[in-house]
Amino acid sequence: MISAFKNLGLEVLEFRPGSDTSPSGSTDTLDMLVSLFEKEHFLFVFTVNFFPRVSDVCNIYNILYVSWTVDSPVTELFSPSLSNACNRIFYFDRAQYRYFSAFNPSCSFHLPLATNPKRWDRVISGAAASDRRSFSSDISFVGSLYSEKNPYRLIKNIPPYAAGYIRAVEEAQLHIYGVNFVEDMLNDPIMDMFLPLVPDLHTPLCENSPAAARYVLANSFIGCDIASIERIRILNALAANFDVDLYTASDTSELSAVHVHKPVASLTEMPLVFNGSRINLNITMRSIQSGLSLRNFDICGCGGFLMTNYQEELPELYDPGIEAEFFSSVEELIDKCAYYLEHEEERALIAARGYERTVSSHSYEIRIAEMIRLINSTI
Repeated sequence: MISAFKNLGLEVLEFRPGSDTSPSGSTDTLDMLVSLFEKEHFLFVFTVNFFPRVSDVCNIYNILYVSWTVDSPVTELFSPSLSNACNRIFYFDRAQYRYFSAFNPSCSFHLPLATNPKRWDRVISGAAASDRRSFSSDISFVGSLYSEKNPYRLIKNIPPYAAGYIRAVEEAQLHIYGVNFVEDMLNDPIMDMFLPLVPDLHTPLCENSPAAARYVLANSFIGCDIASIERIRILNALAANFDVDLYTASDTSELSAVHVHKPVASLTEMPLVFNGSRINLNITMRSIQSGLSLRNFDICGCGGFLMTNYQEELPELYDPGIEAEFFSSVEELIDKCAYYLEHEEERALIAARGYERTVSSHSYEIRIAEMIRLINSTI
């Protein structure tokens, strides 16, 4: 993001994550913003995801606050600060945009994510041949199994009826791609059973909003449990038929026949996995209801062959079967993996076309230029 801003001629003053200038809404950060606003002029303040207290300070000083979501859920979006006039909020997921834009219609926009092909080109071309070989795979998956960060599994004393009901909802959702109905299935009796058990449903953002509590339970809790079940099932099903390499820090005790590796460094090793794998598997969190996660763009931006679950926005961003491939069931995934592992030229051509589409349409410079155009249209 910073490189893209600079490449478009903007001077950037960075708040570094993890320091006392992180845009987390801490007192130190807010004091620093106030101090800066008193003596400097800024076109806008930008953050990845939305921070209500930063928005509030910008609103006081009448400075544009620009945020671009990259995650779903982002529970801070339920804050009253979302309606501040200073906000220009960009949602990567159209379903997320539809949900939250009603709170600030004229200052809300849908903007898909992007990647930096030039960076990946430098990493891949500069890598030693031995390193590139060490990250080659037939089928690879880079990511978490959510075994170590599944808050739903930590809820204690769930009534048997509620546990069975949620399990049935999860099982139904696991068989359907492109439509997320978990939140709609959380009726009032089910919510009444969970509210006493989940402290996170009693935060200031949720306690006065039944809709917020339902959204958090569906996406932050149940969504993680679905992801854990789905990823283990898919990897085991693939490994029963093909060589599968997994790069993760998660507990892998439920996997069988999968070749498990330690996590890869995002900026130096992950591009070699994407470029060196014949098939790169992406399994989107169900809380991302319509859009494409960052992983899709990064895989294609590294020249990798993308095999992803179906998402509503996929055909708008990549031509299925021409620039990327998708699956809508485990059976279809196995069939398509078998086909492309046997048809190398077709697989390589799709990967090349996906890379070309990413370079021409999905770079950060392209997205930021569109972002600035949309911001200017509201001033």
